[in-house]
Amino acid sequence: DARPVGILQYKVLLYSLDGRLLATYSAYEWSLGIKSVVWSPSSQFLAIGSYDEKVRILNHVTWKTITDFQHPAAISSSKAVVYREVERRPVVGNEDLSFHHDLTMGSSLFRTQSKYEICQLPVQVPVVKPDPDRANPKIGVSCMAFSSDSRYLATKNDNMPNSVWLWDIQKLRLFVVLEQVAPVRSFQWDPRRPRLALCTGNSKVYLWSPAGCVSVQVPGEGSFQVLALSWHASGNSLILMSKERLCLCYMETEEESQA
Repeated sequence: DARPVGILQYKVLLYSLDGRLLATYSAYEWSLGIKSVVWSPSSQFLAIGSYDEKVRILNHVTWKTITDFQHPAAISSSKAVVYREVERRPVVGNEDLSFHHDLTMGSSLFRTQSKYEICQLPVQVPVVKPDPDRANPKIGVSCMAFSSDSRYLATKNDNMPNSVWLWDIQKLRLFVVLEQVAPVRSFQWDPRRPRLALCTGNSKVYLWSPAGCVSVQVPGEGSFQVLALSWHASGNSLILMSKERLCLCYMETEEESQA
């Protein structure tokens, strides 16, 4: 068991099942501390996200830091890939205006389409300056998740709300950055394979795997804003949730794609 002790100090206490205190970890003092903690599925690594915009990775043997991941505003590493979402609105000619008027505003024919483009490095990551006078400043690493094989760690730094950072745990380096048009609302790993799904509050779901990433339009008429998502334990389906409705999406399996 690992638990942080408040946000006004940086301290993690690690206990055994019989209640013995195994270790105590603190990275710094006299500042806002821990914002998120997550175990890897293999139990080999403990990731700690904090207000200083870093993720520290502890090992399960000595409970010492093996590395820390920073979230820089400029990405220049030649080993990292930055995917940027690009939107494209359908062009409607004058002859289509009467037809367009008869369709609902939510028609899939006139929805904004998007795709990912690979950016040339270096890349400047959009940063939102937090308000120091407000409580709970929008800064620091609040969301983290390991892939099911513990190979990748996905993180979100709150003052970079449009970006999801993917780290390679085997090589201990930045692997991919997904830069979205809108702030990321939720992300979750496929429980069976290294595939990440995320949403930004629009009518799309975004999927990343080591093979690449895609933007998928939610089918159906009307406006469906994806605010949260959740994988089925099999990894073959995904629930997309809006404010009042949900949509169940089925993934094409390898057997179906080969048929």
